[in-house]
Amino acid sequence: MVGADQAGIRDARRETTGSAGDPLPSWREGASKQAILDFVQQVTTEGGTGAVAPEERVAVFDNDGTLWCEKPMPIQLDFILRRLVAMAEQDPALRTRQPWQAAYAKDYGWLHDVITKHYHGDDSDLPVLAAGVVQAFAGITVEDFEAQADRFLRTAQHPTLSRGYLACGYAPMVELLDYLDASGFGNYIASGGGRDFMRPISQEMYGVPREGVIGSTVSLAWTEDGLGGGTVVHKPELDVLDDGPEKPVRIWSRVGRRPVLAAGNSNGDIPMLQFAKQPDRPSLGLLLLHDDPDREFDYVEGAEQALELATTNGWTVVSIKNDWLTVF
Repeated sequence: MVGADQAGIRDARRETTGSAGDPLPSWREGASKQAILDFVQQVTTEGGTGAVAPEERVAVFDNDGTLWCEKPMPIQLDFILRRLVAMAEQDPALRTRQPWQAAYAKDYGWLHDVITKHYHGDDSDLPVLAAGVVQAFAGITVEDFEAQADRFLRTAQHPTLSRGYLACGYAPMVELLDYLDASGFGNYIASGGGRDFMRPISQEMYGVPREGVIGSTVSLAWTEDGLGGGTVVHKPELDVLDDGPEKPVRIWSRVGRRPVLAAGNSNGDIPMLQFAKQPDRPSLGLLLLHDDPDREFDYVEGAEQALELATTNGWTVVSIKNDWLTVF
């Protein structure tokens, strides 16, 4: 569900938070759900030893694979590939250059390898992919880009799940966002995905305002447009890739506070999860494990290191198969 229906469901859940109602009805009873409930109670109990002031209750969430589905490819990658194909159709010379070649030939194996290698610390091919990404929308205004992203997300279908992309958000994670919001937390999305790609739908899908979206960005430039207001356009260069060690930096730059809760699903989220932990106050790290091939996907590639660190860092590993009653 999306749109008004989704917002109505969020409002109903907020009304039950703190009452007899279950704020996390899509979560199975168990250690993961209890860890969340115990943590929220601890930090919100006034006068308690673990109480955290509302302004310090910062929660940060990765997006791809944490708040919405990222397989068989990240949703934004589908958006970009369609643009690269259109460019290759207009200019045949691009069909022999990566990443246009992979997009045009539907060589998803090459694209998969670039992303997988990145999560294993090998960025040798990443500049090639990034060069195509920044060229794809060079010169477009921020308003036009947002309109295209919004239209894509509202009309395109997931290639294997038989649902629209806006219906690929994880219901249990939306419940968690709502529960935290009702408990005085400030929720932020800290994603390797594009900030301006997520902004059009962040409020509707997650209840996170557009200014709460932290993500990767291209460089921008303002130019006069002859109408008095000027315009901001995309430049063909990367500003920041919000992944790995860049996540804590970007969180601090935007929020000016350390989070007390962080949720991710990959090796790229390790620094963000570590950033949330401090010795003098409670914290909660959530690592989402994709282990449900029947309802979603089953994979650990790109998350091996994070899973190895989960026990020693005290992170709660959330199993989609075992901890969620429903996925979408």
